[in-house]
Formats: sequence, structure tokens, C-alpha cells
Amino acid sequence: MLKQIIQKLIILPALCLFLNAQAAKVDTVTVHSQIMNRDIKAVVITPAKYSKKANYPVVYLLHGFSGNYADWISKDPAVAGLADRYNCLIVCPDGAFASWYIDSPVNSYWMFDTYVSKELVAYIDSHFSTVKDRTGRAITGLSMGGHGAITMGINHQDVYGAVGSMSGCMDLRPYKNDFAIKQILGEYDKDPKSWLDHSATGMVGKLKPGALKIIFDCGSDDFFAGINNAFHQQLLDAKIPHDYTVRPGGHTWEYWSNSVNYQMLFFQRYFNKLN
Repeated sequence: MLKQIIQKLIILPALCLFLNAQAAKVDTVTVHSQIMNRDIKAVVITPAKYSKKANYPVVYLLHGFSGNYADWISKDPAVAGLADRYNCLIVCPDGAFASWYIDSPVNSYWMFDTYVSKELVAYIDSHFSTVKDRTGRAITGLSMGGHGAITMGINHQDVYGAVGSMSGCMDLRPYKNDFAIKQILGEYDKDPKSWLDHSATGMVGKLKPGALKIIFDCGSDDFFAGINNAFHQQLLDAKIPHDYTVRPGGHTWEYWSNSVNYQMLFFQRYFNKLN
């Protein structure tokens, strides 16, 4: 009996080392933004079987208001395992405290649409073995990041083939005094059209049926539930195919940690159908 216990004590650490060796690799990279003239960090998760001999699809996963590039991996560590499960890269950009992933029309310090969709994508494609076109790229995020993913996806349909949002703020106009949006767009009353033009709800006219694979969801108790329901109806009226889900839950990490699993499956199906 003692011999068996000793054998197990020897085997267990070896097994743990093996499992860790097979886990996805989480790195932090620093990318210089030419348009904003500053260095910005991002998390890059590569699957355990990553090899330069293969090309991998990439999912860009955005944080929310007041967050940073490390939010996803620190608040939902299990997200790293999704890179292994779907054999893809996951990149978590930094969108600053409140950039809203917009190229600000009033302050050139905030140019995060260009940074993420052009500069960061170019960096990832040049430093990692990726599928270097829209068929191998998806973008999604939570809250502010959900807004950013949808709007950048629409603005850059040549860059991304699939887009998603979790609890995204699809219409910025009701929040003209909240979430520091006016530092990006200026005072609402001075240019209400700009607020609409930079909202997901104001960009639907740029979409053609089937041009983008779209998935978004929102918790039934979320304060953004109403504008997500309205965006869903707007897409239906425009006959834009999409997947929309309402689940129990609020604006919480518990909700997003669950939601991201469904979105990653959606993106994997998109990538696989094109292979």
C-alpha cells in the first residue's frame, strides 16, 4: 500500500508538468502605434500545438470600459484554454480606460480603431504564423469592447470576416454624459450626428446581407438589454443575417465568461467552413 502511494506521489507531479507543457502560451507584446505615437501592450495567446509550419486564425478579444489588455486573462483565465480547444490565436488588445475603440474626430490622442484594425493586426500577422486575410480573423468583446468589435468589424470588412459582441453598447447616444464618451466624440448637443455615425446602430447601412458573420448577445438583466434588442430588430428589418441570444444574467464577468464560449464556437465554425 505504501509503495502504491509513493508511486502516485511520483507520477502526479510528472503528470502536472506534462499538462502544463501542453497548455496554451500566454505572452504580452508591446506594439508601437504610429498614429498615436505611443507604445501599447496586448496579450497574445497561442495554442499548445502552435507551429510556424501552420497558419492559425486569430480572434481579437476586446475588454470593456475602465479595463485593459490583461482583463480577459486575469478575470477569466479559462479563456486561454479556448486557444487550445479551437487551435487559434487569441489577441487581447488594450483599448485604454475609455477609448471606445473609435478614431476620435475631436482628439487625435484617441485613434484606437486604426490602432487595433490596422497597426495591431499588421503586427500580429508579421510576428506570428496566421491566416493573413479576413477569412482567418474574427473580433469580439464585452461592453465597450462589444461596441468596438461591431463597429470596427463594419468599418473594416476587408480585415474581419466575423464579428461579435457581449453586452455591447450598440447606441452611444443615450449615454451622452456617461462612460467618458464625450472625451472621444465631443459634446453630444454640438454634433448629435457624429454620435449616431460612430454608433453600431448608425452603421447598419454599411452592411450587405451575408457580408459579415455576426453574433451578439446580452443578459436579460443588463442595462444594455434594450439597445441590444433594438439593434437585433434593426438588423432584421435590414435583412442582415445574424445570431442573437438573450440569456439570464447581467453586466458581469460571470455572464461574459459563459458567453465567450458560445462566441468562440461560432467563430470556429466560420473558420472551418472556409477551410
